[in-house]
Amino acid sequence: MKNIIDHLSLGVSDLEAAQKFFDPVMRTIGVDRLAANDAFIAYGKDAPQFLAMLPYDKRSASAGNGGHISFHAKSREEVDAFHKTALALGATCAGAPGTRAGFPGDPEAYMAFVRDPFGNKLEAISSGFAA
Repeated sequence: MKNIIDHLSLGVSDLEAAQKFFDPVMRTIGVDRLAANDAFIAYGKDAPQFLAMLPYDKRSASAGNGGHISFHAKSREEVDAFHKTALALGATCAGAPGTRAGFPGDPEAYMAFVRDPFGNKLEAISSGFAA
């Protein structure tokens, strides 16, 4: 087993809006919607690894401060497409595509950050820790 994380989930307040955002954004990095029901939408390659979910306690979803989810991209072009698609679908820029001085992995790692329509911070990165 290469990964230590089984799956990640983010709280969203509207599954229909989440699907309209995440379906095209996740496709930019080669990830498909694998399952959905009235509580979640699941994305992955071979198995669900990322879920957009309504909060189990039925309260409002909220984004954490200081955390983010990083998705592996195969190339700088995928990072650029992820960022551009997310912005076109209502995300806000939280870090333009590029390298970052002081990144503790590959100094050539190329990344971009957005805040999705629900406030969650997302990253696409090529040559990151999982590369």
